[in-house]
Amino acid sequence: MELRTLRYFVAVAEELHFGRAAARLHMSQPPLSRAIKRLETEIGALLFARSPAGVTLTPVGAVLLDEARALLDQADRVRVRVAAAAGTATLTLGILGDGTDPGSTRLAAAFRRTHPGVDIHIRDTDLTDPTCGLRAGLVDVALTRAPFDDTALTVRELRTDPVGAVLRADDPLARRDPLKLADLAGRRWFQFPPGTDPVWQAYWNGGTPREGPVVRVVQECLQAVLWNGTVGLAPLGHDLPENLAAVPLVDMAPSRVVAVWNAGDTNPLIRSFVEIARAAYRH
Repeated sequence: MELRTLRYFVAVAEELHFGRAAARLHMSQPPLSRAIKRLETEIGALLFARSPAGVTLTPVGAVLLDEARALLDQADRVRVRVAAAAGTATLTLGILGDGTDPGSTRLAAAFRRTHPGVDIHIRDTDLTDPTCGLRAGLVDVALTRAPFDDTALTVRELRTDPVGAVLRADDPLARRDPLKLADLAGRRWFQFPPGTDPVWQAYWNGGTPREGPVVRVVQECLQAVLWNGTVGLAPLGHDLPENLAAVPLVDMAPSRVVAVWNAGDTNPLIRSFVEIARAAYRH
């Protein structure tokens, strides 16, 4: 039972669709189907119940999924430990957002406990690049917020946060709770510099083209609200200066905290980072 075949099996089991699993693995569907059939022959039992709508795990497949995940995790840990012993285990992490987020704090502690010999390089980025340098090859994995153009990237959701409008505390709308995006029509919103991911810009503009001052970092956003009465959006639950207020928006899609990396990157440290992150952000 080869590790590569087990990775194929886990992809199909998690996607429950051969086409999506093949896309995730960056391979065509026929060789993936053949590999799963060979695995079923080797085991002597069907792993998936197939139908035109997709596939579901059989009881045997469910057992194998648990065991395969454990085996693959152990194989990744072996690679990481060997690399650490050789002094070559490093991970460059791109971070966008609040470094005091309890989820990221738990993640840092859990990752250090699991991989004490790994050298972590941190790249803190501004709001102009939601992928934190992934496309330029500057980081291995990013801890950021979606949505953005995810072409050739793999994205795993860790948490969702409701979003509110950030307003001056003396703004008449700051006393209304909640708000709708239509209530903010005609107001100036902060903008990101030209060339910023259009999906990212559209989200933070509430899905509508806007006009307003150009900003690059969170503090510039807050100052634009304070000095110019600009409308900003932000995940709720973050501390704001006393003269600013965040009012919930009932028709704004939540902000998704995600881990993202380049599709096809097989670095076992990335796989381990993502699994640890998913557990850390569930608390």
